[in-house]
Amino acid sequence: MKKAVTMAALCAAALVGQAHAQSRDQIRIVGSSTVYPFTTTVAERFAKAGKFKAPVVESTGTGGGMKLFCAGVGTQHPDLTNASRRMKKSEFDECGKNGVKDIFEIKVGFDGIAIAQSKTGPKFNLTLGQLWLALAKEVPEGNKDGGKLIPNPNKTWKDIDASFPAVKIEVLGPPPTSGTRDSFNELALEAGCDSFPSLKALAKSDAKKHKAVCQSIREDGAYVEAGENDNVIVQKLVANPNAVGVFGFSFLDQNKDKLYGHTINGIEPTFDTISSGKYPIARDMYVYVKKAHVGVVPGIAEFVAEYTASRAMGKRGYLVGKGLVPLPDDEFKKVNDAAKTMTNLSM
Repeated sequence: MKKAVTMAALCAAALVGQAHAQSRDQIRIVGSSTVYPFTTTVAERFAKAGKFKAPVVESTGTGGGMKLFCAGVGTQHPDLTNASRRMKKSEFDECGKNGVKDIFEIKVGFDGIAIAQSKTGPKFNLTLGQLWLALAKEVPEGNKDGGKLIPNPNKTWKDIDASFPAVKIEVLGPPPTSGTRDSFNELALEAGCDSFPSLKALAKSDAKKHKAVCQSIREDGAYVEAGENDNVIVQKLVANPNAVGVFGFSFLDQNKDKLYGHTINGIEPTFDTISSGKYPIARDMYVYVKKAHVGVVPGIAEFVAEYTASRAMGKRGYLVGKGLVPLPDDEFKKVNDAAKTMTNLSM
């Protein structure tokens, strides 16, 4: 009798598992708000072909997307995640710990982090050092190299440079869960901090303190965490011409009738300056694919093929019209070739 009950339980569990495996017939994608418009555009094109249902794409932020993606294998977990930075080793290890062992990485293209403002707002040219002085939690006394570090006293842009407007510093940007925030901390704030020789030297003597000083953002209201939705930041900049926004270049490109991008170190954010690496706050964008879900959730391989096709992310692809800065031809070919075999990511 006990054996019969056990067999019945096993059969029931198998049926539940089978039903669960077949419970989703749409691709589910999470992750970066910066990569979201590109992936959504591919998803729309993919669905129009009529062979598969439209993928569900959610904007959760890069960090939030990684947590969801790496939580496990099975249709209760996402199939792909967008990222506005490369997956961290700690995230890769977390994936492996939870059974997500075979991951395919797609380098989608380039993006710049724009420091943008309403066209009706004041215009001024920024250096990375000045941007850091505006946003750092602590700055050298008198804003001078070698000065004692004190809580940031700069209330207006004029406090940083006499030629700047006497307008309150109000910067709307991404929260800590965002890949844009990670990139901004490293490419903009830390680089701006390192423009002060005494602080750059700190990296050798005390790396932990150097990171804390250079990447800690003030918490007195000058920097406002405006959430993961970059479109919301765009709307707030239009409503408040004195505010400055931090978000991906594609959102600036799509709203250039309303906004302009501040030059950084004398370089304007454009397709050419970002792709050439001249613009100082430029980064790569990625999509990660959970290979264990290929063949389980319908259409993943076909979606990857559409995403990596020249008609999508090539130099004349439809994603360029959405603000994507495309890969050079040789790098695009590598990505396109790798998509056919979905070569495993290793770190």
